[in-house]
Amino acid sequence: MNDSLEKKLKSHFGDLITSFVSQHGELTCEVTPENWQHVCKQLRDDAQFSFAQLIDLCGIDYLTFGEAEWQTDGVSSTGFSRGISAKGPGRFSWEERKTELMPRRFAVVIHLLSIEHNMRLRVKCFAPDTGVLAVPTLIKIWSVADWFEREAFDLFGIIFVGHPDLRRILTDYGFIGHPFRKDFPLIGNVEVKYDEEKGRVIYQPVTIEPRVTIPKTIRKDARYAENQEQLEEDS
Repeated sequence: MNDSLEKKLKSHFGDLITSFVSQHGELTCEVTPENWQHVCKQLRDDAQFSFAQLIDLCGIDYLTFGEAEWQTDGVSSTGFSRGISAKGPGRFSWEERKTELMPRRFAVVIHLLSIEHNMRLRVKCFAPDTGVLAVPTLIKIWSVADWFEREAFDLFGIIFVGHPDLRRILTDYGFIGHPFRKDFPLIGNVEVKYDEEKGRVIYQPVTIEPRVTIPKTIRKDARYAENQEQLEEDS
């Protein structure tokens, strides 16, 4: 099925689709922001595709993509690298956070369904590496994209050009930053509390400290063996 769909896509769109990846029975194609709306509209309207349903739209941050989050060997002696070596998200000072954009860091991904042809397709669009993180909105093609795009904007900071009501949807309107960026501190930047003197909720710099939790490692030694034997006898 994927081979047939890929051939149709290549024949119909040509260079408008920049790449194809087929893995685990799923087909993914990539489109530039300039061709994003045009390709998506054709995927919906052309009879050989008929992707009438947008199942999902989300943002992706490829910062540290492919790097191991932690070492899986010798956990008890080295701990998890993200917590110990301060490499991962949330383990840095806000002043030292990464601010420059890396090439092809942020992407928008949609999942499409063609009920008529019983086909699924994943389409990816990388936001520009320079300037504003922006891709065109898909609301006029699939109206359900409305809240999905607001969510991607809220959590990743991706701007959807042409969206009629692009505002936060999960965090507070006064929230600072975008929580799903991998350079966003896990403890956040500010916290809210009720001020008795002012009689209202106020924002203040975050006061909590990040905690590194090391998971318990179950070892096969005499202590656990004895306990297991006791449990089996009791049962």
